[in-house]
Amino acid sequence: MHKQGIGDFPYYVGINSLADLATKDDRVVVLNILGKESSGVTPISHVYSGGNVVFGTGPGKSGKALPTKVGNIPVYNSIKEGMAAGHKFNTAVVYLPPSGVKDGVAEAVRQNPDLKKVIVLTEKVSVKDSRIMRAICQANGVDLFGANCLGLADSWNHVRLGGALGGSHPEESLIKGSVAIFSNSGNFTTTIAVYLSTAGWGTTTSVSSGKDVYIHFGPHEFIHGFNNDDRSKAAIIYCEPGGYYEKGVESDKPIIACVVGRWKAKLTKSCGHAGSLAGSGDDAMAKEKWFMDYFGVDGIYTPENPKFSKKGALVTNIAHIPEALTKVMELRGEKPDFEPKGSLSLKCWFGSNNNAKLPKELDLPVVEALDPYNKQIEALRVQVGAMIRRETLKDASGASRMDPKTQVSQIHGVSILDASTKSLEENLAFALTKNYPSEYGRALANLALNAYVGHHNHPALAAAQASRDAGNSPNTVLSAAVSIVGKKTVQKSLDAASGLLELFKLTEMNDPEQSFDYSAQLKEAGQYKDAFLGTGDDCSDKIMDAVAKLQGQSVFLNFLQDFAKQENGKVSVDAIVAGIWATLAWRSLRSKKLTRHTLQSLPWYSRIFSTMVGCTAGVDKHTADSFCGVKLDDIVTKTSFTKTAFLALLGREPADGELFEFQVLLGLIITNGPGTISAQGAKGAVSADGPEQPDRVQVNKSMVGFLTHTGFAHGGNGYEAAAFLIEQFKNSGLKNPADANHGIDLAKLASDYASNYGTYKKEQKELGNLEYAKIPCVNHPVFKGKDVNVDPREEYVQKLFKDKGLNNVFLDFYHHLVEGLFKAKVTNNVYCVNIDAVIAVILLKMVWADYQKGTIKESDIETASFAAFLFGRMIGCAAEVDDHTNRGRNMDTRTPASQCAYVG
Repeated sequence: MHKQGIGDFPYYVGINSLADLATKDDRVVVLNILGKESSGVTPISHVYSGGNVVFGTGPGKSGKALPTKVGNIPVYNSIKEGMAAGHKFNTAVVYLPPSGVKDGVAEAVRQNPDLKKVIVLTEKVSVKDSRIMRAICQANGVDLFGANCLGLADSWNHVRLGGALGGSHPEESLIKGSVAIFSNSGNFTTTIAVYLSTAGWGTTTSVSSGKDVYIHFGPHEFIHGFNNDDRSKAAIIYCEPGGYYEKGVESDKPIIACVVGRWKAKLTKSCGHAGSLAGSGDDAMAKEKWFMDYFGVDGIYTPENPKFSKKGALVTNIAHIPEALTKVMELRGEKPDFEPKGSLSLKCWFGSNNNAKLPKELDLPVVEALDPYNKQIEALRVQVGAMIRRETLKDASGASRMDPKTQVSQIHGVSILDASTKSLEENLAFALTKNYPSEYGRALANLALNAYVGHHNHPALAAAQASRDAGNSPNTVLSAAVSIVGKKTVQKSLDAASGLLELFKLTEMNDPEQSFDYSAQLKEAGQYKDAFLGTGDDCSDKIMDAVAKLQGQSVFLNFLQDFAKQENGKVSVDAIVAGIWATLAWRSLRSKKLTRHTLQSLPWYSRIFSTMVGCTAGVDKHTADSFCGVKLDDIVTKTSFTKTAFLALLGREPADGELFEFQVLLGLIITNGPGTISAQGAKGAVSADGPEQPDRVQVNKSMVGFLTHTGFAHGGNGYEAAAFLIEQFKNSGLKNPADANHGIDLAKLASDYASNYGTYKKEQKELGNLEYAKIPCVNHPVFKGKDVNVDPREEYVQKLFKDKGLNNVFLDFYHHLVEGLFKAKVTNNVYCVNIDAVIAVILLKMVWADYQKGTIKESDIETASFAAFLFGRMIGCAAEVDDHTNRGRNMDTRTPASQCAYVG
């Protein structure tokens, strides 16, 4: 037994050479072998080491076994029971919880006189328990390693004791060589070994010491074994701040010291490893000084400024270890163990500049990965589009969410406030492709969406009109129309989208708005002739003429045009729509934001959007060549879809500024997160179809699910504020709500109403009537309690309109109203004007002139308010439908039976 110490105190007892740390003769027992970490790591160590684990323990687990590739490892209740069964071991590996480590070590020492090594992997073992364990082991001639470590490994002996050194494939990093490694970090022990191989250096023994306050097998013990190990020609010591373990190490062989953690010098609490909190004189810079003094150098080794001697070198970046070691060994006449394996230069296996042009030094090339990763990457490349894990989505979504503090909802990470500055067509494209289109893409989207707005003599319009004539609300009217738009209605367009995907999916084309040689695809396109070509509809020529006039190009549309010429035919409108949506979605598909199923389904969504907008207008607004009095040719080729929606809703073209206000209105109501009734309707409809077979999901029925889950309280409630404002202003003489010089004393109007309302409220409370009429769109359950409350969404829109020079007398009145209510002592503080008020005032401003003239009635305003909500919400619900189709599970929106109750 070897003993060496500080004074008379021995600080290690048995290991004389690193060659003795992990040997083929070692036999191992694992305490808590069936624990989460051990059950994953132990089988790999067992197989790698040739089957060196004789048994494991776990109270109450006797009779069980841990399966491995070379046979099962038996499990017993205790070490005593395992030894009684005839098993012998000399090494104990401890995976017990911190409170049980001391007793586990004591049991191993007490039960087995032949025990020589104990390796503790557990983190957060107390210092008190560590001292007791140390004393027990030293008194019985047992070497103790850890705690908070990953154990020992020997590349020469092909043995791993304890944790996961070398990871799940230790043979890849534990390469036989001449360098010994000692590291406070378990993961870096493996990383350093891999880095060394890039310079041609292999390893002998690797020691993961852990970095608890109490390190049992420290650098001095390691260096003693290193000095006596003929296999090891050099050592790497990786150390962190805290403790004096490394101070005074000496060897006749070279050492490369890596000291990290300068940033921890100012910390007052430990960060990362428990022992890495540096006190006085043992921070990173102090340890650097120890090694520089020992090596006789005046600085840290870097490739730009190499500082080294025959004794070694100090580095602070593990990537510099291989080069520093090579330099030191060259000085001593030593060559690497083998030819370098790879390099540490940055080699990108994947890469995307997201269409940004980078300077050459930043534009890193993508290289082929090493085997077997290259094969895996190739397999991923062939898997076109995103592959999304399915999960239960009853109250969850991968498309939308709401911030519970600000009440600002998001769609694909973009807040509705930002979305409100985008056009209807931009938001529709974004909801499904997860990228906003370019200006050229926006123009294409308008062409696709407007192509099917006209519904003259179409059964969808007949169904909508029949529903309207029967007295139904706008959501029911549009449900009737959308129900007609089944899969067969858009089958040719879906086939065209699938054909384009099949032809181009394995090409290197990432941006379809850039030039691409599709000559090979033209040769293969004949099989999709029926999907791509039509009967010569004049509309297709007009759309393609409009495309030709745009500033930009689409590979897909150019391809379809050239294919038609090749076949002496004409591109169908269905194929044009498919080509447009493929153009809008391709970048997202290539970057795996989008599934291939979504790209193939986009024409169906597009037709539904067109139907909803088109059928909002009555049958009298549709003729063979016009829509709402505007020529269809102009609608399709010259009009934005936002403007088309305005026409459908109000029957007239927008005045200056109205189109922007209208898009803001629609953007604000895109989504309120997955928990809203409308979103739940969409998600439930998908769930009922069984999204695990996405081709079975009926997109139109799913959108009907959204429509049927709107109503007078959710969707039509915006009219309440409009009706309230009409009552306040109907006798005011207001002519133009956009005129800042309207001449109305809003403060007095608000003050008079507040005073009257206060009297009314008091009377109703005295009568015990708690169901008295409330003022719509003031106050909010989230934004309350402050002296002056603010809805950040309304505040954002108010500023947006102010910056655009857009005035709205109704919104101004609302702000006077909340102040008037406070001054009249009706409220204890100034209420916020909430976002629903914004929606109401925008719409009312648009219809006010017609209302004053008597050309529309209050019932028409209610209908328009409801329909406007549907236009905005169809954006978010389409995203929910797509998300649930790709991510959801069958029937995953059901409420568990245990949560259902009967009300008698």
